[in-house]
Amino acid sequence: MVDEVSLSPLFLSLKTAGIATICTFIAGVLFARFISRNTFPGKSVVEAVIMLPLVLPPTVVGFGLLYLFGKQGIIGKLLLQYFDFQVVFTWYGAIIAAIVVSFPLMYQSASAAFQQYDRNTENAALTMGASRWKVFWTISFPLAWPGLLAGLVLAFARALGEFGATLMIAGYIPNVTDTIPLAIYFAVESGDMVTAKFWVVSIVVLGFTAILWLNWWSAKNMMKHANK
Repeated sequence: MVDEVSLSPLFLSLKTAGIATICTFIAGVLFARFISRNTFPGKSVVEAVIMLPLVLPPTVVGFGLLYLFGKQGIIGKLLLQYFDFQVVFTWYGAIIAAIVVSFPLMYQSASAAFQQYDRNTENAALTMGASRWKVFWTISFPLAWPGLLAGLVLAFARALGEFGATLMIAGYIPNVTDTIPLAIYFAVESGDMVTAKFWVVSIVVLGFTAILWLNWWSAKNMMKHANK
């Protein structure tokens, strides 16, 4: 069966989701840390905007990305004019779509993680002369890590399964933008149910494995802390 199906969608999906997850993790941690630790006018509005892709239809998100990154879009026009670079109908478009739809999950998990522990530990370290950067890496990040890891896994799973926004901005180009969700859709459209079933099983196994591992790790971590 594997010999009859091109594995391009698998490799492309893993690469796209992997890069998107790294970008989402870094941005999510930084944004969540800053917003959760500061109060400023319009904070609730900023958080609502960040969470918006989680509740909007993927096609709406895709339309927004097209509006920004298309040839006549605000960002797309600048990229084309100054760098001769186009995002639409490229693999980079698939990455951007995956980042946008998975970012709210990472931000939400990171924000909760940074608020769940006692901040007095950080304050004590600061009063003893530790820099904020050192406090973050030696105290804040380790204490928040279980929540950050949960967000990381969920963001990866969401990026792996992204369909609507990817189709809108990246299209379906074999060996270029054919992620697993797109491969499933177009296999069904062409009546190739064997290929569709193969990719459905593949992405279900990948998603199930990611969530199963996260549950196992969370249970193990809770037992470790309970025994201390």
